[in-house]
Amino acid sequence: MARIPDKSEILAWIAENPAETGKRDIARAFGIKGADRVELKRILRQMEAEGHLTRRRRSWREADALPPVSVCEVQGPDAGGDLHARPLEWSGDGVEPRILLVLRRSDPALGAGDRVLLRLQRVEGEAHAYEGRLIRRIGTTAQRMLGVFRASAEGGRILPIDKGDAKEWVVRPGDTHGAKDGELVEAEQAGPKDRLGLPRARIVTRLGDPGAPKAVSLIAIHQHGIPDTFPDDAIAAADAAQPVQLGQRTDLRDLPLVTIDPTDARDHDDAVHAAPDDDPANPGGHVIWVAIADVAHYVPPGGALDREARKRGNSTYFPDRVVPMLPEALSGDLCSLHEGADRACIAVRMVLDARGAKRSHRFHRALMRSRASLTYEDAQSVRDGAPSDPAAPLTAEIGALFDAYDALHEARQARQPLDLDLPERRIELSPEGRVTSVAFRERLDAHRLIEESMVLANVAAAEELSRRKSPLLYRVHEEPSPEKLEALRETAVASGFVLAKGQVLQTRHLNRLLEQAEGGDFAELINMATLRSMTQAYYSPENFGHFGLALRQYAHFTSPIRRYSDLIVHRALIAAHGWGDDGLSPDEIDALDATAKHISETERRSMLAERDTTDRYLAAYLSERVGSEMPGRVSGVQKFGLFVRLDETGADGLVPIGSVGGEYWIYDRDAQTLMGSDSGRVLGVGQRVTVRLAEASPVTGGLIFDLLEVEGAALPRIGRGARGRPVRRAPGRTKPKADKAKRKVKRTRK
Repeated sequence: MARIPDKSEILAWIAENPAETGKRDIARAFGIKGADRVELKRILRQMEAEGHLTRRRRSWREADALPPVSVCEVQGPDAGGDLHARPLEWSGDGVEPRILLVLRRSDPALGAGDRVLLRLQRVEGEAHAYEGRLIRRIGTTAQRMLGVFRASAEGGRILPIDKGDAKEWVVRPGDTHGAKDGELVEAEQAGPKDRLGLPRARIVTRLGDPGAPKAVSLIAIHQHGIPDTFPDDAIAAADAAQPVQLGQRTDLRDLPLVTIDPTDARDHDDAVHAAPDDDPANPGGHVIWVAIADVAHYVPPGGALDREARKRGNSTYFPDRVVPMLPEALSGDLCSLHEGADRACIAVRMVLDARGAKRSHRFHRALMRSRASLTYEDAQSVRDGAPSDPAAPLTAEIGALFDAYDALHEARQARQPLDLDLPERRIELSPEGRVTSVAFRERLDAHRLIEESMVLANVAAAEELSRRKSPLLYRVHEEPSPEKLEALRETAVASGFVLAKGQVLQTRHLNRLLEQAEGGDFAELINMATLRSMTQAYYSPENFGHFGLALRQYAHFTSPIRRYSDLIVHRALIAAHGWGDDGLSPDEIDALDATAKHISETERRSMLAERDTTDRYLAAYLSERVGSEMPGRVSGVQKFGLFVRLDETGADGLVPIGSVGGEYWIYDRDAQTLMGSDSGRVLGVGQRVTVRLAEASPVTGGLIFDLLEVEGAALPRIGRGARGRPVRRAPGRTKPKADKAKRKVKRTRK
């Protein structure tokens, strides 16, 4: 009879032989045969219960240890360029171990998100716990989703939070990650469909109570994959940054530059100044200075901060937080043009004639000192003749800015850029993160002053770099496609307006349409339809012009704290002027196409995340008013129902067509209408309606309405429970079927 090993001997053997950890392997190693294997099995189970071992299929391994062959996910390179991976089969109690990838020359190139099968070897005394050698690449990261976990005896299910996703996921008992019933979780696909026909999921992150006020933006961050934590090397680089000295820079500290921003601005990356031009050759002209934070000085190409900024592409703004492109030490301090502080900048001096046309410009790498940090309301108070306390000492300087703006406005009118009137919603939150009010931001001349000044500076940057034949990223906006233009024309005609055919489309033609609708019942509809007809703007190393702004050349230069595109333009200006060795590098020039595509995608990602967050906050705000009647307007028509935009908040919701009357509704896609088969009533885009809020889901951001009135005429009120009853089919569709049935009956009777 062989001696049964004790627990310490078994642990030592498993540690030395991680590839041979099955019960048979252990029995063979200690010479255990026959009935003694029952005792070995009992000891192994006891060690599992005590937490010394974990069982994986038919093998055993040390608790809090990885199997010798594991499926892992590749993470991005660290500051030294080494690739690491995270295990996807970690079930220990501690922090998941870090794996250093040791690649051979023959191994394929790997990138963040790749799934790989690795052979692991444990190491001691290193920052990583394992070294992994590639066996094969499996694919990219499995599909991920956010949802609410509902626990059950068999593990549970995940209910999706996306408005358009009704698919549930099954979670097995071993894949719950300790999640509790009702928690918001992030999960990834864990294998083929379950026997119930639902996909299987493994919970990877627990995000807490989905109803918590500040969970709204957190949902969007995780749902859209927005990076919200900075790596240690990026934080260290930002913390080590120091204020800039004058050196070879132009000294603009005596120029009375001011920043003008929203009340809740989180950073100040642009400052402005204007004065009359004293050149006799330019009577009535103006000089405008626009100074922009010199972010390129602090974020050199290829460094830790640069890698993270490019990865993010831009900052993302939510009502309760901002996910910045750069760490707070830069975005909120050294790169922010605070009042009275010396700050590095790249400034452009632009000369305008009396009608606002730009005569010349010149760029400087400079040191500035903001005279004041003003809000839009402060600046507007000077325009209105009642200067606020912060603005009063600068009345003359702000007055000169508005004089220059009046000239810029005249030039804008001649150029005729697209003049959409789309009010911006402002969501006010309490300190706890709950919505206290929803209102539309007032549009002031002070807003337009800054917008026109920034557009002018962006044009100057594009023209300067183009003239010097320097590579850069243009901001491109192409004209609408023929299909979208035809859809806009149909909406215009249905609303009683005209958008002529057979001409080369210019923004002035669209402005005429907007003018026809201005001040009327269809103003918002036409503005939204015009916006939907536009193509998505994007970044490109090639110049295709900017249709919406009616400009031949345009680049983003004025917001390098929050947009990577602007940082590229700053580096291009540095290289073109020979201002230092922190300009656009050859590697960056080679990668401009890839960078343009990437940051165009991150911009769209942020826009979707911000929109989803707004929808959820609006749903949370309105959830306390379920059952209330509200006025609105039909903003869209589909076969399954009407989309209605509420007047008070601008929130959009759905009226399911099954809740409207007891008749069949015929959908006309071209006319964007639904017509009742019995009543002949027509429901269409732009109609004034009164709705009752039936459902509001803060988790998904979805709103469901009951339709009560259309253009002041009441509709039959149908309860929520009546939606499941059969509806009459369209007469035109039922008749042929009835005729066919009659013919069949006649043949049978013969």
